[in-house]
Amino acid sequence: MSDGGGRRAWIVGTGLVGGSIGLGLRAQGWHVSGTDRSEERAQRAVEVGAVDAVGEDPRADITFVATPVRAVPEQVRRALEVTDGLVTDVGSVKSPMLSLMADPRYVGGHPMAGSEREGVEGARPDLFEGAVWVLTPVAGTDDSAFAAIRSVITTLGAEVVALPPDRHDQMVALVSHVPHLTAAVLMDLADRRAVEHGSLMRLAAGGFRDMTRIASGDPAIWPDICAENAEAIVGELDELIRSLEEVRAVVAERDGTELVERLDRARRARTNLPVRIAHPEDVAEVRVPIADEAGAAAKVFLLASELDVSIADVEIMHSAEGSSGVLVLLVEAEAALRLQEALVDRGQRCSVQRLS
Repeated sequence: MSDGGGRRAWIVGTGLVGGSIGLGLRAQGWHVSGTDRSEERAQRAVEVGAVDAVGEDPRADITFVATPVRAVPEQVRRALEVTDGLVTDVGSVKSPMLSLMADPRYVGGHPMAGSEREGVEGARPDLFEGAVWVLTPVAGTDDSAFAAIRSVITTLGAEVVALPPDRHDQMVALVSHVPHLTAAVLMDLADRRAVEHGSLMRLAAGGFRDMTRIASGDPAIWPDICAENAEAIVGELDELIRSLEEVRAVVAERDGTELVERLDRARRARTNLPVRIAHPEDVAEVRVPIADEAGAAAKVFLLASELDVSIADVEIMHSAEGSSGVLVLLVEAEAALRLQEALVDRGQRCSVQRLS
């Protein structure tokens, strides 16, 4: 499905993310239809070139549901009823979608990308370039559906990571939801201090601006996110508060040695954040025989994510007899043996070949 010629997509929710998906697909030759709870927003999406036409598309090969979190389940059901194609979404909470994931045509998704600009006016075709886009397969996920949705997403420039829905919600609470709330609290604190010290905001240069940048995002989406992922968010907020209390004690006690150790650990962790595969010579091919049954390939995708193995490309080769197939993964060469060892430990045969 990576070649747009003759392909059709339906975008439900023509805001920043939905509009950016539409722009990216249209640039590849897809015919894109769009719907939105606001007819005015949908028409605006046509005007800016994010969609070709307004309205549902029963012939859509793939539907992206890009609505606020609480509206996602209803719109996913609607897309599964209206079309025979694949369905995914971009919501940042996945646990409420578990019952719908029993449908083999639906795979939950979440692009880790955004912008300070709101609405379709802020949409751009390269929004997902270099971003991580999470897909959340479950035991019954159809492997071909997963591979096809993954293929479309990678054409938008994103790197796909597979995670179980519950693990996704826990992790995104830490790396997305709590950081946004923290940035908002810092920004609010500075704003209140500025009433007392008029020149304070002039001092808010580099680091403060970088750290609070995400606080400029659309606040309207956050009540739903916090309601749907409250347990995970509260848990991570508790950990953050505990850690801040520890740092407070270190500062209060003038313990310079402990402070330097903490800051150095943070610096090293920041330096070691993963990057995308940059060169073809860094890639190896991993071939894994799999049973021709739902979820067989998904187990391998999830294992790769657990091992922090970045997958550059995927192909599923089915046998003529239909009882088995081969999953072909292109992964970082240095991580290929790690994946191979883990698969062997689980009783899975596989082969590794470096492509350089």
